[in-house]
Amino acid sequence: MPTTDSPTQNLAIDLIRRRSVTPDDAGCQELMMSRLAPLGFQGENLRFGDTDNLWARRGKEGPLLAFAGHTDVVPTGPEKNWAHPPFDPVIRDGYLYGRGAADMKGSLAAFITACERFVAAYPDHRGSIALLITSDEEGPAQDGTVRVVQTLEARNEKIDWCLIGEPSSTEEVGDVIKNGRRGSLHGYLTVHGIQGHVAYPHLAENPVHAVAPALDALASEFWDNGNDFFPPTTFQVTRIESGTGSNVIPGECLVHFNFRYCTENTAESLEERVVAILDRHNLRYDLKWHLSGRPFLTDKGALVSASQAAIREITGRETELSTSGGTSDGRFIAPTGAQVVELGPINATIHKIDECVKAEDLDILSRIYERILIELLA
Repeated sequence: MPTTDSPTQNLAIDLIRRRSVTPDDAGCQELMMSRLAPLGFQGENLRFGDTDNLWARRGKEGPLLAFAGHTDVVPTGPEKNWAHPPFDPVIRDGYLYGRGAADMKGSLAAFITACERFVAAYPDHRGSIALLITSDEEGPAQDGTVRVVQTLEARNEKIDWCLIGEPSSTEEVGDVIKNGRRGSLHGYLTVHGIQGHVAYPHLAENPVHAVAPALDALASEFWDNGNDFFPPTTFQVTRIESGTGSNVIPGECLVHFNFRYCTENTAESLEERVVAILDRHNLRYDLKWHLSGRPFLTDKGALVSASQAAIREITGRETELSTSGGTSDGRFIAPTGAQVVELGPINATIHKIDECVKAEDLDILSRIYERILIELLA
């Protein structure tokens, strides 16, 4: 039952109560659609695999502003370590606690209430409003936003502006918005050796010893300087696994690594440079690649300007444009030509025990979203 006099906070509480751990939507999209339908939104349920997706649109003409987000949340970790049960949200000392409060059910609630007020004030607004909501952002992200975008593209339904509710803020709501993201490239390396007894190393070939200098070279490599919009490309080893016993020289070594890369490189250029370094070390290896997303940037345009103006009007502060952090579903939307920004609550507690958000920030965020609607579609 509602516990505050804030429609946005109450809706966030109702959403958090639903145990929507990836890829389970747990009824969140149905709840959202129950609020959107009376506003004239036409809902379309797009289920791929075990992922529920919602595409809800009001209007048929362009330009189209889409709010994008996800109902799924990461696992809670040991629930005994939470001060309050993670799916039994509470407001304490001005903060709303619960899994998904910041990432990102608070933003979803703010989407809805902003649309409710905007449509009431501007029932004949220009263009269209849409919500693209998935239950597979925190997981593999294979049957979520990427599949919805493919569906939209196949029928030539174009998003002009996309506002993603990821928690972008650092100290105060709206102080940072993401207008781009680095690319993410994963490498899966298997180095082959010859298994043998540790007492007879001349009869074996240790792949751990063989790959170590190559990994040192990769970790020491200068990839690029970054640029005005992106920090330099980084390389990180994420997993090393080898060995079968204390007296056995292993026969192979598995190494997983990741690049977070800027527009000064491409996935293809990084792959070529890695192969060249591995080959210089005369390794016998297999290497597979997985590209999670290419870098994207929304530099200037109506959406960035509207977001900055809305934050300035509602909060009085100037916002910082940033491309730092991990990946987001913006990597699937930006390649269609859409302008994309990420604007949401403070990200200090996302994925943590006792995840929380300042309750009044959700009301501020809803007003910012409403102002962006006014700037672009009124």
